[in-house]
Amino acid sequence: MKKSLYILLILLMTASWSVGCGSEKSNATGKNEADEGKSQSESGDEKLQILASFYPMYDFAQKVGGDKVEVTNMVPAGTEPHDWEPTATDIRQLEDADVFVYNGAGMEHWAEDILASLDNQDLTIVEASKGLEFIEGEAHEHEEDEEEHEDEDDHDTGYDPHVWLNPLNAKAEMENIKNALVEADPENEDYYTENYEKYSAKFDQLDEKYKEELADIKGKDIIVAHEAFGYLCNAYGLNQVGIEGLSPDSEPDPARMKEIIEFAKENQIKTIFFEELVSPKVAETIAAEIGAKTSVLNPLEGLNDEQLEAGEDYFSIMEENLTALKEG
Repeated sequence: MKKSLYILLILLMTASWSVGCGSEKSNATGKNEADEGKSQSESGDEKLQILASFYPMYDFAQKVGGDKVEVTNMVPAGTEPHDWEPTATDIRQLEDADVFVYNGAGMEHWAEDILASLDNQDLTIVEASKGLEFIEGEAHEHEEDEEEHEDEDDHDTGYDPHVWLNPLNAKAEMENIKNALVEADPENEDYYTENYEKYSAKFDQLDEKYKEELADIKGKDIIVAHEAFGYLCNAYGLNQVGIEGLSPDSEPDPARMKEIIEFAKENQIKTIFFEELVSPKVAETIAAEIGAKTSVLNPLEGLNDEQLEAGEDYFSIMEENLTALKEG
């Protein structure tokens, strides 16, 4: 019932927007495309309009699409995407888009219902994680949150959606995205394929670097803010201990805090990792209790404005994560 009401509200808001704004279309940069016309590539061809569900999907689509596409990240910079909800404007953009890229595995709890409500029959939809083997997990919720989230797919699939943190999984996701762009725009198949192959090699190089530089570290246990790093840890022989489960927006109860502190002391943990998009106070509390330091380990769920302006991307952040793991 809650989902049906949510979808109905979105559709009513979308209809009101359409009446009020006529044929004007706004994009992520705030440009009015009714005045400017659709974006064009350097060759003068009309660009493929892509909506990506959150940052990694945006980054992968932009890298493959290059000059032939215009990609919009639906989740604003600096926003944690797990419980983000699309607005009427987002739904309207999906109605006008050529391609929609999302991760799947329950990451976008809203996707199935929103996609079912669209009139856009020409939309090419790509679930980037399709074909990958998922890690089973449990999203830990506080009692007060259970009713709010009981209908959301990411809280009842039991799968860890953070597949992109294994570089080889990220490569597979980019290949699925490349295939979708070829489907939507077959005339530029060679261009998309060439871009994919370039980044495919970079994923392989990153994977090899992680293997080499983490192979000889003695401490294999890492304490993280939430269990986002299962795929990364499985790939490189590490063991994550999450203060929270798959969802990062809740706080542990006293019993869990005690358990983490005891584990950290027993295993001589010197660093507690936290994330930039959520509060570090729990990590800082545990670190203070055991005399450890805190450090950022980025799950790449979103970058902030400063990182984007500095030209950071998947590869640079994963390099920073590798450094943090070695130092931690």
